[in-house]
Parts: sequence; C-alpha cells; structure tokens
Amino acid sequence: MAQFIINLNAMRPASQKFIIHVLDNTHIFVQPHMAEMIRSAIAEFRDLNSYEKPA
Repeated sequence: MAQFIINLNAMRPASQKFIIHVLDNTHIFVQPHMAEMIRSAIAEFRDLNSYEKPA
C-alpha cells in the first residue's frame, strides 16, 4: 500500500502533492487534509483488485 500511495502522490501536479516524508517501506507522513482521499483511493483499488468466485 505504501507504494500505491507514493504512486498516487507522483501522479499529482507539484502543487497538489501530499506526502510530507517517507519514513520507511511502511510509514509515510502525509498532509492531514488528504487522509480521506487516500483512504477512498485505497478502498477503490482494493475493490478493483478483489477476486469474486463465479456463481
């Protein structure tokens, strides 16, 4: 998920980047006002990449 968040940040213009600092492979400081947008993007990513057994 950290790489997903880093890529999400990289796709934004410089004025809209939200990562403050990458601490390590699992911890990232981000702008607090962007937290809900990040959660929504992760939820959408998980929904698109989940397996559903055919009926």
